[in-house]
Amino acid sequence: MNKPHKKLDAWTTAVDLVQQVYTATDRFPSKEQFGLTNQARRAAISIPSNIAEGAARQTKKEFIQFLHIAKGSLSELDTHLELAQRLDYLGRAEWNALNELLG
Repeated sequence: MNKPHKKLDAWTTAVDLVQQVYTATDRFPSKEQFGLTNQARRAAISIPSNIAEGAARQTKKEFIQFLHIAKGSLSELDTHLELAQRLDYLGRAEWNALNELLG
């Protein structure tokens, strides 16, 4: 099977971001398991997933549509991580590392 998404830097960076989000959210309070933890993880996973799906589509227009969806998920994740930082679930260094991957 051809996997064009694996050749994309954006996909690779997004997968790295998901991994770091999972690591960071492991340390969130247990009361957030079905709240902020779940929402941040779902938004993070959506980013490389939509890049991959778009890369597999037949037209450039379809690919761009999925990139827009990924960008929306990126903004959603940015909001979740901002809230986590303000709630002191993320330390400054961890926030900076995640924020750098967000772009």
